[in-house]
Amino acid sequence: MSDHGLTHLDPLGRARMVDVTPKEPSHRRALARARVFMQPETTSLVARGALSKGDVLSVARVAGIQAAKRASDLIPLCHPLLIGSVLVNFRIEDSYVEVEAQVETVDRTGVEMEAMTACSVAALTIYDMCKSVDRSMVIGDITLWEKTGGRSGTYRRAVEGDGTDPT
Repeated sequence: MSDHGLTHLDPLGRARMVDVTPKEPSHRRALARARVFMQPETTSLVARGALSKGDVLSVARVAGIQAAKRASDLIPLCHPLLIGSVLVNFRIEDSYVEVEAQVETVDRTGVEMEAMTACSVAALTIYDMCKSVDRSMVIGDITLWEKTGGRSGTYRRAVEGDGTDPT
């Protein structure tokens, strides 16, 4: 946690939206990832585009892009931002599909929530499109991996096992 404490609480402990109006706009970028754990047979169907509902990853990509643009509608104290770019990509492994979202803007506050929202909704879309063949899927590991820009500078999540603390 930062030295500033909880910024979304006023002096009386009530929720508030942080005032970013005095800040200067700057280039900001965030990279987040999530995983949808599933049976290997399901990942194979996704990879081959063989599910009856259609191309799972194309639909999930569009869902993630839409979600990034709507993060402030879903998260009560999240500022609405003019999103400059959203990229959503996937990596298929034996037992999961990894979703990666990168969001960029030039604005007064960061796009971490937009990137994590994009990952979350893309993962939910994958679940929705695959549930007819695998109801045991689990969505998890929704994580901010990197953010750049703003007063707090750059953050990069430590890779597990490299000896650094990820916080």
